[in-house]
Amino acid sequence: MLQKLCAPVLNNFENLFNSKKNYDVVIQAGEENNEIFAHSVVLCCQSNYFNTAFSDNWAERKDGKFIFKKPNISQHILEIIIRYLYCGQLDLSVDEGGSDILKLLIATEELGLNILNEYIQEFLIENQNELLHNNPIEILEVVFQYEAFTKLKDNLLKTICQKPKILFGTDKILSLPAQILESLIKRNDLALDEIEVWDNLIKWAHAQHPAVRKDPFKWTKDELTLMERTLLKLIPLVRFHDITSKLYYDRVIPYEDLFPKTLRLEIMKVFLTSNLELIDLLPSRSSIDSFLISAKHLALFSGWIDKKDAVLKEVSYEFNLIFRASRDGSTATGFHAKCDNKGATIVIAKIRSLNRIVGGYNPLDWNGNGDKSTPDSFIFTFENYNNIDTGRISRVIEQESAIRCYNNYGPIFGNYGNGSNDIMVSDKGKWSSATNSYSDLSIPRNFEIDDYEVFQVVKKKLE
Repeated sequence: MLQKLCAPVLNNFENLFNSKKNYDVVIQAGEENNEIFAHSVVLCCQSNYFNTAFSDNWAERKDGKFIFKKPNISQHILEIIIRYLYCGQLDLSVDEGGSDILKLLIATEELGLNILNEYIQEFLIENQNELLHNNPIEILEVVFQYEAFTKLKDNLLKTICQKPKILFGTDKILSLPAQILESLIKRNDLALDEIEVWDNLIKWAHAQHPAVRKDPFKWTKDELTLMERTLLKLIPLVRFHDITSKLYYDRVIPYEDLFPKTLRLEIMKVFLTSNLELIDLLPSRSSIDSFLISAKHLALFSGWIDKKDAVLKEVSYEFNLIFRASRDGSTATGFHAKCDNKGATIVIAKIRSLNRIVGGYNPLDWNGNGDKSTPDSFIFTFENYNNIDTGRISRVIEQESAIRCYNNYGPIFGNYGNGSNDIMVSDKGKWSSATNSYSDLSIPRNFEIDDYEVFQVVKKKLE
């Protein structure tokens, strides 16, 4: 009913806007000074910007009319805004990469139209996948120019980190401003192999200076200095400890003259020592809430679950943290309270004083008492949890005792023999291992852990 009452009023204001009857405002829009006619009483009522402008005599007066000049806002954009102020109508679309919407967003910021500005930002967030696909550079440049667009900026950066192929590995990244590239590669949730981050960074640097020779061994002193300045803030953001020694030798060492001496020493420690806790480097990138694993593990786990025994290009499962011993307690009661009736899970534990992790995948659940049969479970170990190339998997052999569930024990994988299961956690959080239902992974017979985590594994829905 209220809508029926409002509609005629809004229609009358729209007719007034279209007719221009008794207008007393002339806005000269764009560089061509195209004229838009309006009524000061309407503009003052709807906009603090115009209200202030009229009261403080910002506008030029001529023949009894206010004259505004807005050379930086086009006639088309201003007409959209003025029509909205008269009758609340707004037509948004993402045609031509969303350029008009971005211009409209900037104009609403300049004119202090906060409600409209927030509405447009929400629209852009809802449609950011299409906008980033069509015109990622322009929209990123816009949101980085204005502090008021922080929410939109954060959402765009998060989306790119989740789907880095929007920019990385394409020619689009070559024209990305350094500030935006820095903001992306400093994030821990950038779901990209670190060697890809490095390759894209070098490709970008060469694009900024096409005259610099491609072969770094042939650089002159001036070329080296130029590339050093270009990459000064960016190189320290790369997690070199997550690049294998072979790839580092093949693709990074040729550029080591660009590195600060302290960084070179830290990287050397990574490859010459096993105690990474001595090294003050950035943490591994992760799109998962974990102290033990990062994004690079998820693609490997996805492959193992799908029985492909390879790192998948796209992570096909959601890994949701449901239990962390250091947070939820290491008792069997704490484990079952968080993990029963959650479906498929993956268990990951870090052995104390080592960089080694062990764990297993349960495709069923942890509730009930007794053995559970499945052909799809596996256990695994990483000699160095920062290097997925050290990962080894053992698929179940004796399926009848693949998983064992008991309320007074934590997670158990495999049958009992030789004093333990393949992986067993006692009611007091004691860990042990003996080869029974899975092949031997040389897991220590008895060991202590720094922490262990359990993730619910859920198949992603197709977009």
